[in-house]
Amino acid sequence: MSDVYAARRGLLRERCAAAGNSAALITRPANVRYLAGASPLGAVLLVGPADDELFCAAPPTGEADEGRLDEGLTLSLLGGPGADPAVAAADRAAAVRADSLAVEEHHLTVARHRAVSSVAPRLRLADLGSAVEQQRLVKDEEEIACLRIAAEIADQALGELLESILVGRTERHLALELERRLVDHGADGPAFPTSVGTGPHSGRSRHRPSDRRVEEGDFLSVCLGANYRGYRCEIGRTFVIGTTPADWQIELYDLVFAAQRAGREALLPGATYRDVDHAARSVLDSAGYGEALAGCMGHGVGLEIDEDPQLAPTAMGKLDACVPVTVEPGVHLPGRGGVRIDDTLVVRPEADGGPELLTITTKELLAL
Repeated sequence: MSDVYAARRGLLRERCAAAGNSAALITRPANVRYLAGASPLGAVLLVGPADDELFCAAPPTGEADEGRLDEGLTLSLLGGPGADPAVAAADRAAAVRADSLAVEEHHLTVARHRAVSSVAPRLRLADLGSAVEQQRLVKDEEEIACLRIAAEIADQALGELLESILVGRTERHLALELERRLVDHGADGPAFPTSVGTGPHSGRSRHRPSDRRVEEGDFLSVCLGANYRGYRCEIGRTFVIGTTPADWQIELYDLVFAAQRAGREALLPGATYRDVDHAARSVLDSAGYGEALAGCMGHGVGLEIDEDPQLAPTAMGKLDACVPVTVEPGVHLPGRGGVRIDDTLVVRPEADGGPELLTITTKELLAL
């Protein structure tokens, strides 16, 4: 992997040089991990004119949630307590006679930006913008392999839960059990806080599990994801508890399923972000649910659970092959409940079979 990280940093260095910047200071943890292999707490990365250096307040631990540092990087540990790695990196950039430094202004606080500027007043600061996030959009096959394993773990955890007795258990208990099962199957942890919604809570996006107990006839909506070697997937399913679904439940489920299928089928290289959103949204909008829909029908996943691209009505851009995204339409009826169906897929050309579905738990409306 050392060559991979070096190539990523080399590409960033070329982009910085093209913009007239001698070096780049990376402070956003996911971006540090993408370029360095690990992101120890508070660490920053200096991509210099020649050498690249990671600045840390403490030695890397090697823990799974931190990652494994590229051995080709120079590591600098700060001496005194309270020292800021970003300030130390800017000081180093000035010492190697860099004349300009691109920084992630969208991540730095105003106070930290001022501190970086003050330590090296002759160093011109420029905005790096989302250059690293744009590099992260298209995943290599090793990254996709990590996402594939994360999806397998999430499928396993969800499948085991569906085989257990659910009536009478609380949303909070079910969420905690799912997160334990993720770790049992090899995840570093959950990709995000697990959401379990029952009855009137079902179908709500990012519902925080409560002490409501599962009752017969409820819709049960579950949204979870696994974090595997830093890469995060997402899956969401809705079921009916203990009885034959009511007519309104079948009708609503079929509608959301049709919207989700339309969104999945639109995931092809060259498709615009908003066209994918429209494919799913229009199905629900035509049924009269347009005003209650979420702002986007899906988003990118990777080292963060919600990264670019955003599949939204106003989003600009087109999909490339090897971009992993979610498609996650849902409808919530206040006081009654609702349906969410969420998958993680990888954009692939039609010649390769079209979108690759990573989360494979059945989307049939099961009565559990």
